Amino acid sequence: MLRFIFTRLSHMLIALFVITVIVFSLSHLTGSPIDALLPDDATQQQIDSLTEHLGLDRPYYVQYLTFLQNAAVGDFGDSTKWKGNTAAGVVLERLPATLKLGGLAVLISVAVAIPLGVLSAIWRGSIFDRMAGIIALLGQSFPAFWLGIILMWIFAVTLGWFPTSGYGGLSYMILPAIAMAWFQIAALTRLTRSAMLEVLDTEYVKLARVKGVSERAVIWKHAFRNAAIVPVTYFGVLAGSLLTGSVVVETVFAWPGTGLLAIDAIRGRDFPVVQSVVMFFAVFYLLANFLVDVLYAVVDPRIRFS
Repeated sequence: MLRFIFTRLSHMLIALFVITVIVFSLSHLTGSPIDALLPDDATQQQIDSLTEHLGLDRPYYVQYLTFLQNAAVGDFGDSTKWKGNTAAGVVLERLPATLKLGGLAVLISVAVAIPLGVLSAIWRGSIFDRMAGIIALLGQSFPAFWLGIILMWIFAVTLGWFPTSGYGGLSYMILPAIAMAWFQIAALTRLTRSAMLEVLDTEYVKLARVKGVSERAVIWKHAFRNAAIVPVTYFGVLAGSLLTGSVVVETVFAWPGTGLLAIDAIRGRDFPVVQSVVMFFAVFYLLANFLVDVLYAVVDPRIRFS
């Protein structure tokens, strides 16, 4: 088990290193932040002075090594758009809002998709199964931004049940959380259904029924317990994609989280904040998948011994 954890941890560190290279490279392709920080009538002396102060006059490999060294201790520099704040501080200030929204979206996804997938597998070929298939198909077809706009139009503008945008309590979170969770509900439902169908046809499930075990125990104790390996594997992707997918939804609903912060930082060419947001997202995504790998090995011993 320790060897398995060490192997997965080394893979995570290699992926994180590659991500740092990509983040550093892409952030410099958007242009120089000098254009956003100085007025149009700035003198060449002002431009040269600010360039030297930000270290942009150094070779790219020197800038990358400096970035890597500082990132290792959580120092991504000072924000050029939000004066007087560090880049990491700006991200940490917005991170709780994104975690609240993403947490509610994960809760909605699991609460809806797992029972829907299990029941559609039990009643295979029924009207309920067909309805679940339609929901899954539509969920994987609707873009999150389009669904968010439609939800806002129907439930906020027309019916007036929820606020259209902004930051607040549960009523402000319902619509954006549903918009974020819809695609994941569809994917998780299909995975749960296919896994349950495979397990329900196994010999040990048939034997449990022959021995007189109650149908509820057969489904939830014997079948779902083994079929849960597939949804557990997908859960890492689910958690990571809901966090990173907040960029679009937070922009639509003006939710002041890290997603909206990333858009504002890109528009302002704030390299440190953009790098901080992406690195926070990457670390969260890698940690979520690492924990899922470990949990997967705990659930299925064949994984850690293979």
